[in-house]
Amino acid sequence: MPARNSRYPEIAALLRTRILDGEWQPGSTLPTLDELAAEYGADEDTVSRAISEVLEPEGMVWAVPEHGTIVRHGLVRPHRLRGNLVKRNRATDDPGYSFPAASGQEVWKHHITPTAKPEKLTDGRIARMLGVPEGSMVLLRHRVTGPETEPPFQVGNSWIHPRVADIPGVADQSPGPGDWLYRIEQAGHGPLYWMEYHRARLPSKAEAAELQIPMTMPVLEIVRVGRSASDNQPVEVTEYVIPSDRVETVHELHREKSAAWPWPDDEKRKG
Repeated sequence: MPARNSRYPEIAALLRTRILDGEWQPGSTLPTLDELAAEYGADEDTVSRAISEVLEPEGMVWAVPEHGTIVRHGLVRPHRLRGNLVKRNRATDDPGYSFPAASGQEVWKHHITPTAKPEKLTDGRIARMLGVPEGSMVLLRHRVTGPETEPPFQVGNSWIHPRVADIPGVADQSPGPGDWLYRIEQAGHGPLYWMEYHRARLPSKAEAAELQIPMTMPVLEIVRVGRSASDNQPVEVTEYVIPSDRVETVHELHREKSAAWPWPDDEKRKG
């Protein structure tokens, strides 16, 4: 007799049809394994194999921590090029900035309730970048944002230096994106200037849940250090975490003087 879980290709086909017919929209969660097992008269292992061995490799769904099995937004979700331009955001009448990957003409929505509260900074790397002792109490702004018509694009954590944390508006949720940076500038630190550090890594369980991705998908981590024009010291450090299937970084390469064209040796050879 065939093994009990030999029905998994059949169940995968039935689930695939229901997804393609729109019963579950992109970003929605499938019923639990026990609910699907009861519906199809199978055991949970059979349903699990249908999902993990067929539908996940096909790109139809993926397992997201704390969310269950999520219907994907297509095999390739909307992705964006990320250059190096900071723009004034003109989507609202309020002051604000759009950083690379945002157009400067759009409003990004929040996928969770944004927060701003004092927290102990235990990350030694971030503490060094912010110029405070590890363990200091700093203001932390936490956001999960993305364009209005897209799934979550990025997790954003901003650690604010204590010397600017009490500036009015820095802890607020304002209509204009990046408004809090404008408030810091208006208080005597403008114009701010920034340096970014990029690296790839795997997401934490919390990041994967907020971005609606599996923990096996690499993310791009971008750490931005904002410095005051008044003394060149840091006033904020922001970490962006972006799924690797959502963004491409683009950089123009410049020639050092030693690599200038034409090569000096060419003239010697001609002589």
